[in-house]
Amino acid sequence: MPQRFLTSWRLPASCAALLLLGGAVGWLTGTVWPCVTVVALGETVVLLSLFRHKSGPMLQSSATPHPDHDRLMTRTRRIASRLRDLRSAAGTLPDAVVLLDHSHHVRWFNHAAEDLLGLKRPRDRGRVLADLMRNTDLSDWLAEGAREPLNDVTAPGHPNRHVTATLLPFGSRQRLLLARDTSHLTRLEQIRRDFVANVSHELRTPLTVIHGYLELLDPEDVPELAPVLDEMRAQSKRMGQIVEDLLTLSRLETQEHVADEQVQMAPLLASLRKEAEALSQGRHTISLDVATAHDLLGSPKDLHSAFSNLVSNAVRYTPTGGKIAIRWADTEDGARFSVHDSGFGIPAAHIARLTERFYRVSSSRSRDSGGTGLGLSIVKHVLNLHQARLVIESETGKGSVFACVFVSDRLLDSTRVHETAGLHG
Repeated sequence: MPQRFLTSWRLPASCAALLLLGGAVGWLTGTVWPCVTVVALGETVVLLSLFRHKSGPMLQSSATPHPDHDRLMTRTRRIASRLRDLRSAAGTLPDAVVLLDHSHHVRWFNHAAEDLLGLKRPRDRGRVLADLMRNTDLSDWLAEGAREPLNDVTAPGHPNRHVTATLLPFGSRQRLLLARDTSHLTRLEQIRRDFVANVSHELRTPLTVIHGYLELLDPEDVPELAPVLDEMRAQSKRMGQIVEDLLTLSRLETQEHVADEQVQMAPLLASLRKEAEALSQGRHTISLDVATAHDLLGSPKDLHSAFSNLVSNAVRYTPTGGKIAIRWADTEDGARFSVHDSGFGIPAAHIARLTERFYRVSSSRSRDSGGTGLGLSIVKHVLNLHQARLVIESETGKGSVFACVFVSDRLLDSTRVHETAGLHG
């Protein structure tokens, strides 16, 4: 709509709200029709305003209709008909759309919101959305401010359906709630998890048998087959490790919490250093810096697995003569376990995808090093269960830093814990 018109005419508040809603839904859903709605609504408002402006003097000055009168009326009726069709289409969107005012009172919602969120017309118009969603995941999310999207939660009133919800700013102090049915994606994800877990279990036994028979074969008995037997043993061992990692991932994905235990960091860090030195076999300079006395609250087995993955990756991907530094230190709001290496570095384009299953920056280098491509996925899931996050910093040719950042709720004062244990002992 031309700027000079906006400054010359005062649009009705309801029309302005519809304009904003059409544009917002069009942008959020990526469809074309809301943009058409905006244009049509704008044109209708222009015509109606012009008609009100011109028709009054026309009728007052003469009993004969002005030539522009019929043309304006015909065009207005045509656009009004189109708007009715577009409004009907808006009501049939597959995603739930709810318009809220500044106090989160429901102003408008489409048919999908009735089905997916359980809203009813006209009963729920004007009511607070959090009250309507009481005792659901959406209620807690709204009460906490809904700053982040809510992913894969049970739909209100539908225990077998799942939704993803987003609350976006809209207009003047208003909000737009978008909810999408993700039940089919949840089912597909569960099928994938079950398939991976079942296949991994089924592969474990035959791989164990094959590896056992290979161990019985002595290369010295058949020297001409020695290289073949060595390669078969190495690949059999690697396949077994992939199966074990897949089973670990399947367990972590279905696990909702960990049994909290005290994880003593001093012996754990010493163990990690020994593992790194054994894997390196003197090819790297490995250092350990313990700058805090804090222990962790969590699963000792899972945390050792996550930290060990980061340390072994640093050894595998750092050239001979490089440096690897393991560090445990406090931060402003928690603590951080980090592994610094002077390796090849990782291009920025790859960093965001490093925690995906089997994702490799360099396939040939990863296979040569013996990695399974699942280590960082395991790290990510372990940290999620401990309310921690993985931070990756890297620059090509200058090495990398992989850090596990823990919140203060996961920290224990090791000195106080040890003293208390001594008193009770």
